[in-house]
Amino acid sequence: MGASKTRISGTATLDGYANEGMVKVFSKTILVKTHERTELVNLTDEIRRMFEATGVVDGYIQVSSLHTTAGLFINEWQDALLVDIKSMLEQIVPRETYYKHNDPEHSDCDRHNADSHLRNVVLGHNLSVPVAEGELVLGQWQSVILAEFDGPNERKVFIQVFGI
Repeated sequence: MGASKTRISGTATLDGYANEGMVKVFSKTILVKTHERTELVNLTDEIRRMFEATGVVDGYIQVSSLHTTAGLFINEWQDALLVDIKSMLEQIVPRETYYKHNDPEHSDCDRHNADSHLRNVVLGHNLSVPVAEGELVLGQWQSVILAEFDGPNERKVFIQVFGI
């Protein structure tokens, strides 16, 4: 489970906007291809590569899923824990429960993915990672993880580094 077949690719060039001594901002949108309905994808290495190319020493990295059925969170990337996280989300928001979003009497959505939207509400769609002294401030076991709830799909994740 930890080793995923998911492909991540950049879709924009890394652009910086600043003069010496001012705040710099770098933005990039990456594509994440998923292969399962519910899938967890480790984005940490991609975020670290982007950050290292910026030269930012102190600041923040903002990571945002551009979708309402894919969330983001920080946790340990460990196989048994990843299975537990998926199981917990399925228990909190079961797929087979009646949802008005899936009912043609109440919604025009034909994807029957209300559980995917609600799981995103539980996790959220964006997060920030601090940068200090030229390093990402993540604990030893922390990883930035994209949670796919309505796959297979192609997801856009917007990453923005800002700082000095």
